[in-house]
Amino acid sequence: MGLPKEHREATCKMDAATDSRLRDRLPTIAEKIIENCTDSGCFTHVDFEPIPSKQSVIEIIEKLREVIFPGYFNREKLDPVNLKYYMGQTVSVLFDLISEQVTLSIRHDCFRYDKPCNECRDRGHEVALALLEEIPGIRKILATDIQAAYDGDPAARSTDEIIFSYPGIFAITIYRVAHKLHELGVPLLPRIMTEHAHNLTGIDIHPGARIGERFCIDHGTGIVIGETTEIGRDVRIYQGVTLGALSLPKDAGEMLRGKKRHPTIEDEVIIYSGATILGGDTVIGARSVIGGNVWITHSVPPDTKVIMEPQRQKFK
Repeated sequence: MGLPKEHREATCKMDAATDSRLRDRLPTIAEKIIENCTDSGCFTHVDFEPIPSKQSVIEIIEKLREVIFPGYFNREKLDPVNLKYYMGQTVSVLFDLISEQVTLSIRHDCFRYDKPCNECRDRGHEVALALLEEIPGIRKILATDIQAAYDGDPAARSTDEIIFSYPGIFAITIYRVAHKLHELGVPLLPRIMTEHAHNLTGIDIHPGARIGERFCIDHGTGIVIGETTEIGRDVRIYQGVTLGALSLPKDAGEMLRGKKRHPTIEDEVIIYSGATILGGDTVIGARSVIGGNVWITHSVPPDTKVIMEPQRQKFK
C-alpha cells in the first residue's frame, strides 16, 4: 500500500515550498548575468548592430543541397512534371534567405569595424543572384568529385550511395558553395558554412582554399585544409591529413593575415592517412604519393614517393 493521503499532501507541499525558495534566487542570478554582459573581457553581442543567424545559414545549406542534388534530399518526390514548379519555388526562397544573411554579414562588418557604407541590402541581393547563377557550375564540378570518389572506392556500390552518405562529399559540397561566397567578398557566412560541415563530419576545409576538380576525400575524419592551400585536380586525401601552416608567432594574426601560409598540392597527388604537410612555400609535385604519418615542411619533386622508414616490430 502507498503512503496515507495526509502524508502525501504534506510531502507535496514541502516539495513546492522548496522549489519556490530555489526559484526565488533566479532573479538575482539573472541580474548578475546581465551585469556580466557589459564586461569588456567577455564576448557578447547584445547591441543594435545586426548579426547573421547560424540557424538560417544551416537552412540555406539544406535548401542548396536540394537544388544542387534535386530528388536526393527533398521531402517530396520530384518528377519531370513538378520539377519546374519546385525549383522555381525553392530558388525564390533561397534568394530571400541568402540575401538577408549576406546583408546582415556585410552590415555587421560595417558597424563593428566602422567601414564606409557598402549599400548592404543591394549588395545582399547581388550576391544572392550571383551565387544562384553559379549553381550549374558548382553542380558540374561536384559531379567530378563524386565520380572520383566512386572510381577510387571499390566499396562504393553506386554514386547514389556516395551522394547520400559520404561525409567527404558533404564537406566538399559545402566548401564549393562557401568558396564562391568567399570569392564574392562575403564576410562571416562562408566560415559559418564550412564550420557547420566540420562539426558534422570532422573535415575542416577553409572556404578560402583553392581546390580543383575530381577532388576526393576518403573517410575524412580529422582532415584540415588551411585558408591558403592550393590543390590541383585529381587529388585524393585520406583521414587525418593536415595541410597547415608552420608554427606561428604570438602576433601572427595581423602579421601573416592574407599571406600564403599553407602548402600547394599539384595534380594527381595521393596523400595517405595521418600525413602532415606544412608551410606556404611547400609544394608537393604532381603525381607524387605521400605515405601515412609522414611530416613534410619542404617541397617534394613531381613523381616522388615519400614513406616512413619501416619500423621493427617485436613480440616478447
